[in-house]
Amino acid sequence: MRHQVAGRRLSRPTAQRWLLYRNLATDLFRHEKLVTTEAKAKEVRGLAEKIITLGKEGSLVSRRRALAFVTDEKIVGKVFAELAPRYAQRQGGYTRIVKLGPRLGDGAHMVQLEMV
Repeated sequence: MRHQVAGRRLSRPTAQRWLLYRNLATDLFRHEKLVTTEAKAKEVRGLAEKIITLGKEGSLVSRRRALAFVTDEKIVGKVFAELAPRYAQRQGGYTRIVKLGPRLGDGAHMVQLEMV
């Protein structure tokens, strides 16, 4: 039984899955939108919103925690300098998922994950 086991495995080992999440979140902050599968977007959404919340706190500890997750130091600077002030008055919900339809190759549900 899978009682209280959250998250999706995405047919990957744990280390590979976490690196996928880190790369997707970094690309989301870099380009402010990305196209991926629905399952991946739903997993990355919560992690990205936590990083923006760290940016809103603005402390050195928050910056170091963000650097531990995001793979590019310049992107962390962008989160703290541009994205956090943009969402200062917002209590959450910094991302939006827009459904695009099935992928032609395998029929996977594709979505666009974007910053609001």
